[in-house]
Amino acid sequence: MNCIHRFTFAAILAVLLASSALAQDDSVTTPEPAVGDEAGTSVAQDEDAPGAPDEASRPSGLDDTAALEAFIDGVVEPLMRNNNSPSGTVAIARDGEFIFTKGYGYKDIAAQEPVDPETTLFRPGSVSKLATWVAVMQLVEQGKLDLDTDINEYLEAVEIPATFDEPITLWHVMTHTTGFEDGGMGYLIIEDPDKALPLKEAMQRYRQERVNPPGAQSAYSNYATALAGLIVANVSGQPFNEYVAEHIFEPLGMDTATFDEPLPEHLEDQVATSYGFEAGGYKEKPFEIVSSFGPAGGQSASATDMVRFAQAILNGGSLDGQQILRPETVEEMLSLQFSHDERLMGMALGWYETDYEGTRVMGHGGDTRWFHSYLGVDETHDLAFFASFSGSGGSAVRSALFPAFYGQYFPRDEAPPEPPEDFAERAGRYAGEYGFWRTNFSKIEKALRMSSVVQVSPGPNNTLVVGFGGNAKQYVEVGDNLFRARNEDVTLVAGVAPRLIAFQENDAGEITGFVMDGLPFMSLRTLKPWETPNVNYMLLGFAFLVFLAVLLRRFFQRSAIKAWPAPDRSAYGAAVLASAANWLALITGVIVISVVGDSMFSEISTLFKVWLVMPILAVIACLWLLFKLAVVWKDGLLASLWARLRYTVVALCGLFVIWFYWFWNILGFQYLA
Repeated sequence: MNCIHRFTFAAILAVLLASSALAQDDSVTTPEPAVGDEAGTSVAQDEDAPGAPDEASRPSGLDDTAALEAFIDGVVEPLMRNNNSPSGTVAIARDGEFIFTKGYGYKDIAAQEPVDPETTLFRPGSVSKLATWVAVMQLVEQGKLDLDTDINEYLEAVEIPATFDEPITLWHVMTHTTGFEDGGMGYLIIEDPDKALPLKEAMQRYRQERVNPPGAQSAYSNYATALAGLIVANVSGQPFNEYVAEHIFEPLGMDTATFDEPLPEHLEDQVATSYGFEAGGYKEKPFEIVSSFGPAGGQSASATDMVRFAQAILNGGSLDGQQILRPETVEEMLSLQFSHDERLMGMALGWYETDYEGTRVMGHGGDTRWFHSYLGVDETHDLAFFASFSGSGGSAVRSALFPAFYGQYFPRDEAPPEPPEDFAERAGRYAGEYGFWRTNFSKIEKALRMSSVVQVSPGPNNTLVVGFGGNAKQYVEVGDNLFRARNEDVTLVAGVAPRLIAFQENDAGEITGFVMDGLPFMSLRTLKPWETPNVNYMLLGFAFLVFLAVLLRRFFQRSAIKAWPAPDRSAYGAAVLASAANWLALITGVIVISVVGDSMFSEISTLFKVWLVMPILAVIACLWLLFKLAVVWKDGLLASLWARLRYTVVALCGLFVIWFYWFWNILGFQYLA
């Protein structure tokens, strides 16, 4: 996470009074969708277009490799420079031949070693999942796995509780509809390889809670994907890394590709160094270890090897005479399997649809802390491509590159939508704050939910404004609960620039959530008022101002307070104790988070664990304050009714912070690492 996320997390866990919702790190993944006409009808590709397009469908511009290079350079280089991305790699193939491969920046800044797209390894993050899905489908072809069978039948020592009547299947896993919560703080991406757990042990220790019935909502799950990798290992009888190397990487000639962490000796000098941008310069970061959840994001590979993988899929499962999947299996993998709204892009089996200027592209994005990648397969134009950029700002480069590429070479010819003149009358039913189902519910990570809220409000000129983390887009109603972006720009919402959004409603006609084109695996729900950042921050701010007033009075009127009767002093002492305990929790929390920094996301430090005692002490003090409140009213303590009312306000503030610590799982030691 970058410094903004670190500050936000410190604010929440330490009860810092934040004033605005901040942008979400797509963690472990980031996304994109095939779109429709103004009525929202799904448009994938021309029904008459064959698997291999004719020459008329290809712009001549792609034949001009010099112009192509100049265009990509013009997109990539300024973005890398402006977003502090020290290295990048891009590879594009058409009709089975590479038409562009290039490295940007340095794999090692100190040694001034440039990136080589054929030999420099990048960390594709969640793009790694595509190899896991291919491994699953290979075993389906062999009759060893069934997509509709309860995954517990394949998990052996790991058991998923029967929280709901319907079991989780591999189909649910591959469409991200398992209903698992999300989690990963302190264990998903770590820095010390000695602390990585074997896959089976990790799946037992870091089991995520089930919060929705399977198939009800889409919520991206690294845990579910890692379970799929464990199933591959159990059923094949081979460790996951070995299976993928033998049955996918070796047949496809992907010599640089591996899931091994740390890297094998012959590859360790080829990986692009991880860098963070700090104090005006690049600081080297440790190699990221994802092996406890390896099938979900532990791969390393060069750009050209990633494109070889994509070409095999584009070719119906084969490359250079080597078959890794049957054509009919590939067709099934790339076919739409799930969508909350058929007018939007949806999930295939592990791959998701993206709309690039009206072209349906199947692919997957991926993010680690220091690398940001995307792999795409375009059947319409027979294109396979991959890009990865390092540094916390690499996500901006990755997110802009291929939309710009399609805008240049395959532009959409479509008029902007016109807002209905009467929309303002019904705009209010969509207004509110929405949160992703991909979030945590059971552990302290739940508090991060307050930094990933999407705000929807009526906009000017009969539009709807959707805002996330300071970015906002205007949307126009184009169908029943369907909205299209008014301007086709690159303004990002949750890491993507959704062209279409579709709201969900219940049988009573109430809006319950919405889905965004480009995020078919991350539906949103309408938040209750007590879940929203604004309500929490407002009440929290008020409570701490009251606590501060108590402490200031204690400081400036200590002589007068000493003259009070002993019962009154005792009651006031409880208010001072609760106020001081909460301010101490706040101040020490800010200090602790500042000290441990981003490392808390790869390891729950001892210092942070010690700090978690502070909210417990604050709650105990607040409970004592509530007891004293009862005594104050029972015995008529303090000088007047007005004084007792003021005391009641302080006690209610104490009651609120008790609820706050409890509701956001800050009370106690609620973490898995």
